[in-house]
Amino acid sequence: MGLELTFTAQDAANVRFAVSPLWEVVASVRVVKNPAAHAVLKPWAERVRRRLADADWRLLSDLVPVPTTSIVGFVCPPPSTSVPDLEVELAGMAAMAPLVQEGFDVWDGPRTRALQELYADPVGGLERLAEEIRGYWEAAIAPYWPRVRALLEGDVLYRARLLAEGGLRRMLSDLDPAVTWEGETLRLPKTVCEGVRPLGGLGLLLVPSVFTWPRVFSITAPPWQPTIRYPPRGVATLWERRESDPPQALAAVLGRTRTRLLAELDQPASTKELAARLDLSEPGANQHLTALRRAGLASAHRTGRYVLYARTAVAETLLAGE
Repeated sequence: MGLELTFTAQDAANVRFAVSPLWEVVASVRVVKNPAAHAVLKPWAERVRRRLADADWRLLSDLVPVPTTSIVGFVCPPPSTSVPDLEVELAGMAAMAPLVQEGFDVWDGPRTRALQELYADPVGGLERLAEEIRGYWEAAIAPYWPRVRALLEGDVLYRARLLAEGGLRRMLSDLDPAVTWEGETLRLPKTVCEGVRPLGGLGLLLVPSVFTWPRVFSITAPPWQPTIRYPPRGVATLWERRESDPPQALAAVLGRTRTRLLAELDQPASTKELAARLDLSEPGANQHLTALRRAGLASAHRTGRYVLYARTAVAETLLAGE
């Protein structure tokens, strides 16, 4: 029958949105481990798998088995603010130490040696997990985060318009083709949790997530606010190369070479790659990239042997001419 969430007027008043960097890390592990099952996200997985070979993420990998039926709750509690950064969410995860053993006791995933050690020492295990997540983030998510975050926040704005135009019913029924609204009940496709769950006045937290695609994930167990993690609109276009001429007005300010470098950073790339594309020497490309980084228009992400440059959110806006 799937999962049915029943609303009261108080629940309707407590519907909110949030973006979760930590959940993007956790959900993306499924994609790296099984790219064939995530065709839309496969281009990203192919780019990052080699870089992840230099990172230690064994404990994180064990916590997200494939195929994924459920993910133990303490790994990624729902965010308490609308746009937390990764460190804020990792602090929230560390506070889950008292719930680790209880979470494992009801989890149906395999118990590896690393997970047994986490069970025996929740505080130390979560510290190790946080370090692994930081390394994974730098290698796999951070270089893409400005674009991912823009897509997530754009989806929130889209749904805010739906809410204003057609109310809660229209906004919720548009979340996913498998999600429907009838009367005072939101029906989700079959998940690990099934049955009728009153929201109990806590409302609903909606978390758009690129790496959730193509599924919808839900949380209905205490102590967290009931949560739905769903794929945002436009995921299929996220990894496409965008061929466009850099704005002439921006080139007049930054110079043609630096503007072209920013345009090439539609996907994160190394100095060597960028120098080859633009017919520059590597020292010359590095000099321009350093200037862009100091100006807040590019960011550098090191993992093992790799240093990747990526556009910042400010640069995305300038190139869009907004």
